[in-house]
Amino acid sequence: MASSTSEMPEAKEKLKRSGSLGSNDAYVRADKIDLTSLDIQLEKQLTKTWGKANLKSQGPKEDWEIDLAKLEIRYVIAQGTYGTVYRGTYDGQDVAVKLLDWGEDGFATEAETASLRTSFKQEVAVWHKLSHPNVTKFVGASMGTTDLKIPANNSNGGARANLPARACCVVVEYLAGGTLKQYLIKNTRRKLAYKVVVQLALDLARGLSYLHSRKIVHRDVKTENMLLTPQRNLKIADFGVARVEAQNPKDMTGATGTLGYMAPEVLDGKPYNRKCDVYSFGICLWEIYCCDMPYPDLSFADVSSAVVHQNLRPDIPRCCPSAFANVMRKCWDANPDKRPDMDEVVQLLEALDTSKGGGMIPDGQSPGCLCFTKARGP
Repeated sequence: MASSTSEMPEAKEKLKRSGSLGSNDAYVRADKIDLTSLDIQLEKQLTKTWGKANLKSQGPKEDWEIDLAKLEIRYVIAQGTYGTVYRGTYDGQDVAVKLLDWGEDGFATEAETASLRTSFKQEVAVWHKLSHPNVTKFVGASMGTTDLKIPANNSNGGARANLPARACCVVVEYLAGGTLKQYLIKNTRRKLAYKVVVQLALDLARGLSYLHSRKIVHRDVKTENMLLTPQRNLKIADFGVARVEAQNPKDMTGATGTLGYMAPEVLDGKPYNRKCDVYSFGICLWEIYCCDMPYPDLSFADVSSAVVHQNLRPDIPRCCPSAFANVMRKCWDANPDKRPDMDEVVQLLEALDTSKGGGMIPDGQSPGCLCFTKARGP
């Protein structure tokens, strides 16, 4: 036994030279292994490794992430191109839940999915830092929907029992008054009192002024993206295309927004800045005053060309007070540099006298405005 032991170093050296044994290899006697201790060490190492891998896959937890276990979804309230909005509660608070679908697995490309996820993170990054009475309050968001429970049957019949693998959600305060567009449609025939028109305009102007003070350009200002409380207070919503204003205007290009509200420079693919929101606000002013849609009979191509090349704008009714009409014209000026900043617009609107009426419903007359020659509304 002694001679065998004394020969081991020499044999080991021969194996190394022959390449059968690596320089870092070593022999371990099986009868000397503490199996119990090894099991404990192995379990600790695996737990540590799995924990790191899990954290890596999930990424760092953002301060806006919510606990989906506290979220209860009730029914559908709206559906769009990339997602669905539900009514629900979060930790006892009434909320709206925007579920964003990245596209069906196997159909959406990785690039499309990545773009949508980037847009979602952009919306959340903008929204969760905002605090203003005329901006919808952000509650939280989740980059995944693993623990999200949606009822199979609901009052609107549009919910899905099986969620797509690639989806996420954003949760905001629920506003029972619906969208501003819905409110205006309801009042297409009756119109709004002048003081109500100015109040809604001021709410929107103050909200946009706040966003611009934070260097945020909404880029899709329209009545459909404005929500109302039961008391008719307006709050700006939907930051899906909002972004921090670029230092260099050339970095902000592309036809982003909704036809009818888009500024000429945006339609023309030129560089733009926060003044594109001012233009859109001017169109919203007209819509709030008239309770009507701009350019209802024109196609996308016709509107785009006429707005850019022929200075097309909605017709302002003759009964519109000149001071209010002047704010519209200033806001939708073809030259972005001539449009006022939103804080100046707030001052112009605050200076309006609404005590004498002057709206689409003159004092002493029945509802309806004689400024329009054709019948409107259903």
